[in-house]
Amino acid sequence: MAGIRGICHPRFSSVRDRFADNFAEGRELGASLCVYQHGEPVVDLWGGLAAEDRPWRQDTLALLASTTKGMAVAALLLLVDRGILDLDTPVADYWPEFAAEGKGRMPLRWILGHRSGVVVIDPPLTLDDIERGSPVADALACARPAWRPGSAHGYHCLTLGWLVSEVVRRVTGLTVGRLFAREIAAPLGLDLHIGIPAHQEGRLASVVAPTAGEVRNGRADPELHELNRAICSPASLLHRATYGSVVLTPELLGGSRLYRAEVPSACGVGTAAGLARLYAALIGEVDGIRLLRPETVARARAVEARGRDLVLRLETAYSAGFMLPGGPMWPPFGAPNAFGYAGATGAFAFADPDTGLAFAYVPNRMSELIEGSDGRVWPLMRESHRCARGG
Repeated sequence: MAGIRGICHPRFSSVRDRFADNFAEGRELGASLCVYQHGEPVVDLWGGLAAEDRPWRQDTLALLASTTKGMAVAALLLLVDRGILDLDTPVADYWPEFAAEGKGRMPLRWILGHRSGVVVIDPPLTLDDIERGSPVADALACARPAWRPGSAHGYHCLTLGWLVSEVVRRVTGLTVGRLFAREIAAPLGLDLHIGIPAHQEGRLASVVAPTAGEVRNGRADPELHELNRAICSPASLLHRATYGSVVLTPELLGGSRLYRAEVPSACGVGTAAGLARLYAALIGEVDGIRLLRPETVARARAVEARGRDLVLRLETAYSAGFMLPGGPMWPPFGAPNAFGYAGATGAFAFADPDTGLAFAYVPNRMSELIEGSDGRVWPLMRESHRCARGG
């Protein structure tokens, strides 16, 4: 296995130790870890294998899964910050066709807070549909909410990113991936992509699924067992919101074309250094650039929904744009005002305005079905927060 490389401020040396533990104890194959505090990098580490015959390098890209949602939301919030969008304005004011099936009065913040009920795409999308883009928008505009909008919440597994992208396109003419690339990634120098350029694919790490034994061990946990049952049951809302919303073919599951297309809920790629730098710029200045005003950040991290999630069947919490601490997907760790997103690959990125901390972990070994649930990332998050507080 390739050794651990990179830099680590002495005050965060215990974070490096926890990162090394993941490899020494056989929990990780390849990963990158980056932490910023007050706009400066204090940890930037990588190690392990990107593929069987290739070590993880500083510029290795990995699938971010649902951590991509934070990138898409950041692009939309940039438009909110500039006064182009308003979170309380009905989505149909920007996208008239969205008013179908009783969605005409739904405010934008209900989508961002996973309260819209628009979680299932029926009939399911093909890869051609995803690449063309307009069939996705048409399907979402015609979609019937799975519950009365605003009355409950449930994880928008695939739909959130495409809903955000269409709203962005309606007011800028750009998809969310292109807006993110032009207005966020380029100025900040972020190695993050919603729709990877074909010439960058050689830097991608292989995605490694959990072994059968790991899945069996996960099923011993009652909540994981329930989630496993739900995602395998075609009648469940979780299955319909994931596997049931796309036509599963070998070509789609193979990844190459899918990564080049824009799937802004699940198929972004990037580095931990890019993600941490993004979150650092959301809550403060990074090399003179701050993406959002403090009042926009405060609005974007205020609780929008908390309680039983109708899709995941777990306790979850969301703001108007981000996942919040609370429940098994993100156990509280002393940072009540943190916000971010987890991914099914084990990726996790968040910011904590109280300590000026921005954190990102990007591995290539998939976690269990509860994003971030396998214990690799939580010790890193807790230790980073402890060090940031001078503990």
